Amino acid sequence: MVESRAEVVFARLRREFGDRVRRAVPLAPYTSARIGGPADALLAVRSKDELARAARLLWSLEVPFRVLGAGSNVLVSDAGYRGVVLLNQAQGVRFEASDDQVLAFAESGASLGALARRCVERGLQGLEWAATVPGTVGGAVVGNAGAHGGDVAGCLAWAEILLQSGQVVQWDAAQLGYGYRTSALKEQRAQGVVLEAVFRLAKASPAELRRRVARFIGHRRNTQPTGASMGSMFKNPPGDAAGRLIEAAGLKGLQVGAAQVSPKHANFFINLGGATAQEVWTLIQQAQREVERQFGIRLELEIELLGEFGSAAVRQGQGEGEG
Repeated sequence: MVESRAEVVFARLRREFGDRVRRAVPLAPYTSARIGGPADALLAVRSKDELARAARLLWSLEVPFRVLGAGSNVLVSDAGYRGVVLLNQAQGVRFEASDDQVLAFAESGASLGALARRCVERGLQGLEWAATVPGTVGGAVVGNAGAHGGDVAGCLAWAEILLQSGQVVQWDAAQLGYGYRTSALKEQRAQGVVLEAVFRLAKASPAELRRRVARFIGHRRNTQPTGASMGSMFKNPPGDAAGRLIEAAGLKGLQVGAAQVSPKHANFFINLGGATAQEVWTLIQQAQREVERQFGIRLELEIELLGEFGSAAVRQGQGEGEG
């Protein structure tokens, strides 16, 4: 934002939200990769009502903003973000039961994995695939997160979404335009902010659900690296796996500065300590270039870019991200 304009916006946010609004805040501590420069301003919102109030205000002021939850599946530019980041701490969860099913209502800042584990302990089936998935409910709804054969589209009853028009709507999977790891919101075919998601669950044996989750945890431990990363870097192309292609291209373990293609799983790029977004971006471009050259397949990012990355489009999105 231009400095004089930024002053006006900051003053308005301060009037509405007090000292929870901070200026020039580095985003690295709020991302799972521990990478990213400063946002013009950062505001922590603590409920879906506060999230809606902040989004409406920023839309009315025509200020770019981004909702950030756990900060997974996003790479923030070293130059940061020219706008306001809404740190989503809206974490309310409640359950409504009927004879044959249970609905789980989760505000968009709630941890998806924690919600899934809570459902397992209650003997509720439908979200156990998400027990090891990082990120928040809002990011999962936007990206149609999935694992172990399950995904958001398969268990979402509806999501409560604030549209840029100011209208609050309840959209199901069809209205969200779900595809593999994408939605109308992620592709910016619709401008909106996820306030809450409602998941349709069935009653089941807690012991059996715990055994299932234990298998998922074991699989993750055996196949995915630990350490700071964004999660899966690329979408799997039809009939293949991005990690297999990157490894076959000879890039497994490749390092640029402190960023590395994981030696354990080539679709994970690791921050070894002090990595920059530019170093990760260099690895991304090299992986795309080599896989396309050797196999004729153009890998598509699963993560989102926030900020400026050379010739890449600037993702100054006004909505919920993969966080």
